[in-house]
Order: sequence, then structure tokens, then C-alpha cells
Amino acid sequence: MSDDTIRLVTMGRIIRRRLRLLTLLAVVGALVGYGASFLFPPRYTTSASVLLPGAWQERELLTQAEIATSSVVLDRAAATLGWTEVGGGGLRDRVSAAAADGNIITISGTSDTPERAQRLADQVAGQFVTFAARIAGAGTDPEAAARPEALRQLVTQTSRRITELADAADPGKSVESVQTRTELAKLRTALQEAVKKLEQADPASDKADMVVMGPAARPTGEAPPTRMQLVGGGALLFFLLTVIGHLATARRGRRPRTEAEIAAALGSTVLGTVDVPADRPVHRPDGGGPRATIRRLLGLDVRWDVPAPRPSGDEAGRRVRYRRVCARLREQHPFTQGLLLVVPGGDETALRAAEQLVAEAGGEPRLRVVEVSVSRPLVRESHDESGALVVLSAGNRTAAELADIAGACADARQEVVGIVLAGMVRARREKSAAGDPPQDTTPAFAVGVDASGGSA
Repeated sequence: MSDDTIRLVTMGRIIRRRLRLLTLLAVVGALVGYGASFLFPPRYTTSASVLLPGAWQERELLTQAEIATSSVVLDRAAATLGWTEVGGGGLRDRVSAAAADGNIITISGTSDTPERAQRLADQVAGQFVTFAARIAGAGTDPEAAARPEALRQLVTQTSRRITELADAADPGKSVESVQTRTELAKLRTALQEAVKKLEQADPASDKADMVVMGPAARPTGEAPPTRMQLVGGGALLFFLLTVIGHLATARRGRRPRTEAEIAAALGSTVLGTVDVPADRPVHRPDGGGPRATIRRLLGLDVRWDVPAPRPSGDEAGRRVRYRRVCARLREQHPFTQGLLLVVPGGDETALRAAEQLVAEAGGEPRLRVVEVSVSRPLVRESHDESGALVVLSAGNRTAAELADIAGACADARQEVVGIVLAGMVRARREKSAAGDPPQDTTPAFAVGVDASGGSA
């Protein structure tokens, strides 16, 4: 796993084999999110739109948006609303403005109730229009506002007078009268164009009189994050953290998986590989205590980072593998005494394989199963056995743990004569002649770990 690429099949394997744990932690995350929702009171947000007539550049619209949230506008809005608990500075976090398409400034207000949010947005929009009108000079100087109209009237009177002079000129066809009439017409046209250009150049002529496009709508739902969003976010966060934790642990753990790596860690040779059906229970007299029960309930007793059990043949084919291992033991090590079958603690697959080896050996050589604690490995000295055969499943223990087990065997003066690898397989269900499933003939025996860390 440490060198494998994280693929979708890996994620699916985590979800399938850790579903109960992931579900439990997701529920815990949802409860945490529900508790966090009480720290964030409900908020409601609504918006009011202000139309800016005329032609505006993008930078000018951004400037108007900044003016809408300026301290002057917010202070006036707070004073008009009469919210003594919140001043203009407090409204800065509750009010925002943005320039939209079509020369529209959208002003958003947020408060703890829909009514207060609506009043806040409307009031800020109204104060913004009033303040912008003062900046543009609209309505602040009556004389300045009357000057353009007086100029238009003067132009109208002058044009009328020019027309009268042109009509009063010599109606004859003389060259002087025609030139006079032409010059007066040109003068009237130039005067009208000058007034038109003056109106276009006046910034207050097309950028004043902002309009609030109706009152803000009363919000019907809370602004994010809502309570449901916090609950869902907490559940998703805990779910993802659990998955990431599984992946990080698998990448950090260096567990031998190949025969060469396991043989190097234990300092011996692999005598063979045996298959263990996945549907057989382990013969253990003790239930493992409350901790083991919790692990079984949460599905932690099954490793997630190992492939699914491969299909296997019939019972006869599996028993052949065990007999071949026993035959190699007799050929390579003709023991006059018994042999210890050392199984790492918690390796259920290896324990099943050790049970079957005892059954297939038939007393020659005489085998005795010893389950050794991995945290504090200890093998008791015995004069009835003259060697140790380590039975384990691949990828279940680290190289340091396997080396400790080999050291415990050496301390007990039991040489590690070989290694047997046990793998979980999916067995085909076979029926007897009577139609009943075959009975498990594997003998049951007690395996216990003593207080010092060893077992007998």
C-alpha cells in the first residue's frame, strides 16, 4: 500500500470494509455540526437595487459601490434605523455592495430577522442615493440648477431674434441680402450646437437622479451557513477525515507482503502457502474482552488494505497444501521432539491455518500452537519442542514486529525452522450425499495468552 497509487478501488474497499466505522463517525460529525449551529445565530440576507441612469464606466460603478458602503452612508442609515446596539461600524460587516450589469448597484443587508434585513437594505439604498446626489451637486444649489434652464431660454430668444432679423432683411435677390441671411442662419445653428455640447459636457446632466428600483424583498430562508448545512458539513468532514486517516496510515505503514520480505524479517525460509476459507469461525474459547467486541462491532477486526479473498477450489485441494507443508517438515527436519506453531497475536487467518496444520500432521511431527503477543512477544522455554514454525498472513505485521517474534523464539532457544503463509480464500460450498453441508472436522483447542505476554 505504501507504494501503490490511490485508486477508486482503494476508496471503495475502505468504504465497504469500514462502513460501520464511517457511519458512526459521520453521525458524530453531524452532532458536532448541530452543536456548532448554536454558536452561529440565524442570519437573513436581502438586496435592494439602485439604477444609475446615463453612461457609466466600470471604474465609476466600482467607485459608487464603495460609496454605498462608506462610513458616511452607514452612519446615517444606523441613525435613521435607531439601532442603538449597532452603529455605523457594526453595519460594515452586515452591508455589502456590488456593481451589476446595466448600471445597477446591488446593496445587500444581513440581520438576525427577515424584517430587520429588509429595513437595513432599503435604508442603506436610500441613504446612498441621497449622498450620491449631494456629491453630484443635484438639488444643493438652486441657482446652479437654474442656470442651464436660463441658458436654454436665452438661446431660444436669440434664435427667434435671429429669425426676425433674417426676415426683416432686404427680401430682394441682392447678393448682400442673401449673404446676410446665410450668416444669420449659420450663427443660429452654431449657437444651438454649442448649447447641446455644453449639456453633454455637464456631468450632472446624465449622472444624477439615481433611482431605487423598489423595496428589498423580505427573505424567506436563512443565509448560509444554515443549521442543515452545518450538520451535513460536519458529517462530510468527519467522513473524509476518516478516509484520509486510513490512507495516510496505510502509506506510512511498511508491512512485508512478499515471501522474500517476510523471510528476511524472520531470518528463515518459507515452506509453503496454505488457504483458509473465509466462512469458517475461529475456535477461541475467550471472546477477547470488551475491546475485541467493540472492534468486531465496528468491523475493525478485518483489515481493509488487503485484497478481497480470491476464489478457492474444493476442500480436498486445500488439504493437499497443508499435507505438502507437513511433508517438507518431515523431510527437512526429522524431529524427534515436538514443534511449536508460533502465531502472531490477533492474526485470525494464521490461527485457522495452524489449527488445520495440527489436524493434517496427525501427530508426526507433534505440533503445539502458541499465540504470541505482538506488543510484548514472549515464548516460554520448553523441553518438549525442538523448533518453531511461524504461521502468519502476509501484510499483517511490520518487519520490526516480525523481528521481535523471531527474537522471542531465539530467547526461548527455539530455532525458527520455517515459515508458513496463510491466505484467506472464498471456498465453494459443498454438499454431502444427504444434501447437508459437510461438518468441520478440525479439532478445537484452547489458546490463551498469559500475563507475561507469552501463551501456552
